[in-house]
Amino acid sequence: MTPTGPANLSPAQAEALLAFWAEAGVDAMLFDAPVDRIAAGQIARPAPPARIPPPAPAPHAAGRPQPDVSAAVIQAQALAEAAGDLEALAAAIAAFEGCPLRFEGAASKAVFSRGDSGAPVMVIGEGPGQEEDQRGQPFVGRAGQLLDRMLAAAGLTDRVFITNTVFWRPPGNRTPTPGEQAVCAPFVARAIVLVRPKVLLLAGGASAKAMLNTTEGILSLRGRWHEWRSPDGALEIPAMPTLHPAFLLRQPAAKKRAWADLMTLTERLDRPHRPA
Repeated sequence: MTPTGPANLSPAQAEALLAFWAEAGVDAMLFDAPVDRIAAGQIARPAPPARIPPPAPAPHAAGRPQPDVSAAVIQAQALAEAAGDLEALAAAIAAFEGCPLRFEGAASKAVFSRGDSGAPVMVIGEGPGQEEDQRGQPFVGRAGQLLDRMLAAAGLTDRVFITNTVFWRPPGNRTPTPGEQAVCAPFVARAIVLVRPKVLLLAGGASAKAMLNTTEGILSLRGRWHEWRSPDGALEIPAMPTLHPAFLLRQPAAKKRAWADLMTLTERLDRPHRPA
């Protein structure tokens, strides 16, 4: 059997793994075995390792100029504002060529949404993965199946509209960049305006940071109510950040925290006049 440790990961797999742990808030690494620091201080310190030069830019970045994000955002805003319903918005996203992810290995079809167009809950994730890219719908892989089971257990089946912060799969399932999210943000905001949900469920750190315009990690954001505001300030919707289902598949012990977030959301949803 071929080993699957970190040394055997491909560059894309390693990048995706690092992005996953960064999103989870991991900022330190511990050794497998304990270290006696007192005894260690009595021996000579080893020489520092040789400095490793920074990696060269990715081939796609060096091979062609990057798109003008500000111009793409303006174009996305115009297309989103012109969409009078979700069907028109989906068509505008499918025709939009301003997001570089569309040309970095994603399928030709944009992955926009699934669920009830008049749902009281809108779930906003990070971005489509491989299975979502192939099937053209968000959250349909293993993480999506777990999300569906959790929503069903919370009594939210058929009460959700599901989308992502970007509509094309990032290479290697990496975390989308703030620029990629900014280009797609006008479409996400327009979807919220058209659906008019009562609450937002922000799945994962990348989603929470983009939607709430914050740099806080998901472990500090989750479990607390925040407010999402439309770009024109006319619409404010309560938003609950929670752990991404993909993280829960790798860390099952964290499911109780995500479940607590869902219970807080359903209480707010069923008793909208009670304070959060």
